[in-house]
Amino acid sequence: MSSPRYDVIVVGGGHNGLVAAGLLAKRGRKVLVLERRDTVGGAAVTETPFGPDFKVTALSYVVSLMPPTVMRELELERHGYKIYPQHPYFAPRADGRYLMMCDDKARRAAEVARFSTRDAEELERWDAWLGRLGAVLGPLLTRVPPRIGSKRPGDLWATLSLAWKMRGLDERGVGDVTRLMTMSVADLLEERFESDAVRGVLGVSGVIGTWAGPRSPGTAYVMAHHKLGDIGDGPMGTWGFPEGGMGGVAAAMRAAAHSFGAEIRTGAEVARIDVLDGRVRGVTLVGGDSYEADVVVATTHPKITFLQHVERSALPDDFVTAIERWKTRSGTVKVNLALDRLPDFTCKPGFDPEVHGGTIVLADSLDDLEGAFQDAVAGRPATRPFADICIPSVLDPTLAPPGKHVMSMFTQWVPHGFADAPHTDELDAYADRLIARMEALAPGFTSSILHRQVIGPHEMETRFHLVGGNIFHGELSASQLFHMRPAPGYADFTTPVRGLYQASSATHGGGGVTGIPALQVVKRIIKDG
Repeated sequence: MSSPRYDVIVVGGGHNGLVAAGLLAKRGRKVLVLERRDTVGGAAVTETPFGPDFKVTALSYVVSLMPPTVMRELELERHGYKIYPQHPYFAPRADGRYLMMCDDKARRAAEVARFSTRDAEELERWDAWLGRLGAVLGPLLTRVPPRIGSKRPGDLWATLSLAWKMRGLDERGVGDVTRLMTMSVADLLEERFESDAVRGVLGVSGVIGTWAGPRSPGTAYVMAHHKLGDIGDGPMGTWGFPEGGMGGVAAAMRAAAHSFGAEIRTGAEVARIDVLDGRVRGVTLVGGDSYEADVVVATTHPKITFLQHVERSALPDDFVTAIERWKTRSGTVKVNLALDRLPDFTCKPGFDPEVHGGTIVLADSLDDLEGAFQDAVAGRPATRPFADICIPSVLDPTLAPPGKHVMSMFTQWVPHGFADAPHTDELDAYADRLIARMEALAPGFTSSILHRQVIGPHEMETRFHLVGGNIFHGELSASQLFHMRPAPGYADFTTPVRGLYQASSATHGGGGVTGIPALQVVKRIIKDG
């Protein structure tokens, strides 16, 4: 009996898998999506660990960097996709002060001037500098990296084309890009700003989701990476909360893919990507069912795709070695809470939509951040964890009952070895210290907690297949970007197996809920015919 046949099989029902499936189905392909879990969305899911009244975004918690093309082609708004723009950064401090990084430049300057008039003036120059770099680097996120070093005419032309695209950079601009790619975010910020408060808040973007402290080389680029995104056709750097949590994004993408004819199967764990004579032939599930296709798109972590799903004999040794050496460490812990009231900060009492509807940052200084990382490097959870905190229910009433709220606390660091075992007691103690830090800033916070969920690197790996607990499927270091992501010669979304393509967050443009890898892999598949 022959196996069911499809034009394209997509392995993994995360956001990239759903986007790829929808775009290919819209173009007339017969598409099957296979998802290991019982729900789609990958790390972009809404769950109810505290009962049906509270909807919690388990891991990913904000949307950014998604190209308008994806939303337009999939007609996501028609399928329920709605974004609430995120309000400013609010950084409460133990000394009773706070820093508000408002979107309005005049207001922001006034807020920063309370800490340093020099820094208030410097911020305008900083924005202009990042804007100039963003005009060059931003488009590179949606450009397929050339095979740098290849002598084939087509690859040489692609490399020259890239150089031509960069012609807008003069000697100083090239120097700025070089510095951005190689410097630590701490060195970059300390050159420009004098206030610990300003440095601490700006430094968070350089280390979020990474196994690196602010004094680690390359973190300056990570900071810039988080500033290059759009929501819809909005301004650069805007972030937002999707209605219904991140699961709302996945639900809209699933509905869009289904509307174009894609078939989506959950509870379908892939055991093997079938390869014969150097060409993909389909996939086989853990239960033994098999499906045939001449095109397979893998959106799973590269260590899963190439070290587990594909036989080693079907891949070049140097490629396998590159994947084995792929760095995917993390010390991230996600703490989700159900609250019976909003936190009331001593430094800014009462409800403020800009405070409670924005991002609350616990990062007093660069040393504060670096100390937390060095704790983890030394093999112990951070004594003083930093956190990026959101309360999306302030803007989205569908997430919690009236008067109650859900809080997302994205925190760092624990040792990256925590991915190997649950470390439940240590994670609970870590969460206790984090909550104590909030209690000191907002008395009564601890007693407002109705429920608590703590997700560490081990659960991220075993439940969500984020190897090492890394939310980007691989560290955003200089050695793992652009033409190196995830291996030299294969940053163009192809693989050494003919007909097997890759579109995980470990490919160029990935890292965050972007859909960029999916958009690029579809273009490549169409080009290859």
